[in-house]
Amino acid sequence: MPEPNRTEPQKIRLTLSPQAERYSRRDAPREARLMAARGALPLPPIDLATVLFVLHHDPDPEVKDTARASLESLPDTVCEAVLTGPADPVVIAHLAHAFREHPGRLEKIALNPATDDATIAFLAERPFKQIVDIISNNQERMLRAPEIVDALGSNPLTGRAVIDRILSFVGVQAEAPEDEEAAKEEFSDSEAEAALRAILGDELGQFARELVKESDEEIDVDSAENNLFALVQRMSVFQKIKLARMGNKEARGLLIRDRNKIVAMAAVTSPKITDNEVVSIAQSRNVCDDVLRVIANNREWTKGYQVKLALVTNPRCPQTAALKFVNYLQDKDLRLMMRSKDVPSVISTHARRILTKKGKI
Repeated sequence: MPEPNRTEPQKIRLTLSPQAERYSRRDAPREARLMAARGALPLPPIDLATVLFVLHHDPDPEVKDTARASLESLPDTVCEAVLTGPADPVVIAHLAHAFREHPGRLEKIALNPATDDATIAFLAERPFKQIVDIISNNQERMLRAPEIVDALGSNPLTGRAVIDRILSFVGVQAEAPEDEEAAKEEFSDSEAEAALRAILGDELGQFARELVKESDEEIDVDSAENNLFALVQRMSVFQKIKLARMGNKEARGLLIRDRNKIVAMAAVTSPKITDNEVVSIAQSRNVCDDVLRVIANNREWTKGYQVKLALVTNPRCPQTAALKFVNYLQDKDLRLMMRSKDVPSVISTHARRILTKKGKI
């Protein structure tokens, strides 16, 4: 009978100074290892932290627990030297998780060039705006590690300014196009297909034509090899962003609802987006607030009555944006707003106030 698959423990290789190695060798006497685990060692800060990290993986439970406690309670001066210095990335990663609720220490880790990309992606998910701002300003890291952009896009504290900055890093227009016809001429379908093929690579590039071609015909989504949802799930966040910009209506319709709001923002700012799509998006309750805010702030789109009505009736639309369009609604729609339980009370109250002023109720 074959043995079940077992995940092999990941081996960590650390470089220790000869002096530091004396305290952490597995063949060192237990009492010596336990003494070292208490942290009272005449070592520079980074060496001390590295020794404690090694002993945190000691087979002896008491040594292991003592070393972990010592590592995570280092004096502030020692800890700062470790978090800002050239410590091994695995040591920094451990401390990032240990200090996950301490924004001051996490900021130092976010700024440390020795911190690895996986740890930065972890920090990008933390609920601290200053850390989000630090990470989003490091273009080199984000272009190198898409998982960082993925993490930022899922963080509720990632605001519009950060999203615009990230989109501009990858060559995507941050603002929704005001001149729709001019924007559509930015690239032809054949140019978009060629660019998308290069971006998606050999595995996915064969579907570039189907992903770009605008047609009234629906893509055969039941075909296993041509299932758009399945294709998108295999894409990196940067590939999704590029597809959102260059893809067709079907691609935009899926990506506008992506859990990563950076991808969703790339879709709504696509130069190929149509007025009918904008109306549908404005009606959708499955898009993020930032997407609705982009539509509400676009003067060309909000000239259309259906867009204004869709935003007002969508409870996901930010109230400050929705309120300004209530004033433009027709009386019959104001009456519906006044009685509707699907809109926020502030909207229905404002609709009633307008009708009262007009003497219509």
